[in-house]
Amino acid sequence: MDRPDLELVLAVRRHGSLVTAARALKVAPSVVTKRLAALEVRLGTRLFQRTTRRVSPTADGDTLCERAQELLRAFESAEVELRERQAEPSGPVRLAATFGFGRTWLGPALASFQSLHPKVSVQVQLTEQLPDLTLDGLDGAIWLWSAPAQRAGEWVARRLATNQRVLVAAPAYLRRRGEPRSLDELSQHDCLVVRENGGSADLRFDHWRLQRIGERQWVHTPVRGPLSSNSGELVRDWCLAGHGIMLRSLWDVAPLLERGDLVRVLDEWNMPDADVHWIAPYRAQVPRRIRLLVDFLAERFRDEPWRQQAASPVSAKDAPPGSRRRR
Repeated sequence: MDRPDLELVLAVRRHGSLVTAARALKVAPSVVTKRLAALEVRLGTRLFQRTTRRVSPTADGDTLCERAQELLRAFESAEVELRERQAEPSGPVRLAATFGFGRTWLGPALASFQSLHPKVSVQVQLTEQLPDLTLDGLDGAIWLWSAPAQRAGEWVARRLATNQRVLVAAPAYLRRRGEPRSLDELSQHDCLVVRENGGSADLRFDHWRLQRIGERQWVHTPVRGPLSSNSGELVRDWCLAGHGIMLRSLWDVAPLLERGDLVRVLDEWNMPDADVHWIAPYRAQVPRRIRLLVDFLAERFRDEPWRQQAASPVSAKDAPPGSRRRR
């Protein structure tokens, strides 16, 4: 069978009439009749039942039509890809991202991508609430959680980088209150809580869900403190000012750890639930400019540049008395 045969059987099934199918294919009805009969002889099976009123597919005809649809989509996809390879990628890319990660890491990456592909325009909507990507006309989102379970059949996701949330505090706070040596002691400290949107629906703000490095078991640790906010930046400012201990993504606090403005607390514990993901509505044919962008971001974040920053040791003059060097 060749491509015209596939288009023929689909046209007959779609229109339920040889005459109407011939009109859609822009050939004479006799051509459709002869080609269909020859195809049935070649395959050794009847593909359509003919009556005076309607032509309907048999079971074998339905099977062939389903395969024909798949093959034609593959033909079209290959043609589009070949055309795109011959032309410079162009057109808009509309994205959503969280405020903090969007400004700190995504923004510079997008500027670099756009410099490589000057005919591509990038539009970024910064938000703390994951929008309805389809309803808002967005091509995708760079998000710190995977796609919501209720969207599993509609959206696709790709992890761009792993990320963890770590416990940090300012040296001034630890000098004043001491350093917790266990999760039980953590509950006696002032903890600064970020009331985030978009995470797990069953995650309580007054409990931190922590995991010891190298172990699978989660520990729900109750925390308390006089200050909380839905703004991660505000909570970070409170932490820097020495008001308490914060649980924050490594991508956000890495430069502060490098400078010694913050230090790790209980560094054998973290919350590895905030990986960086590409989330997008499902589409059978993804434009090349979007594929290029996702691949670019995956390569950009593959080595987790924020982890490399956080690996720098804290200087002795900034570390609280008795604290060990943290990585």
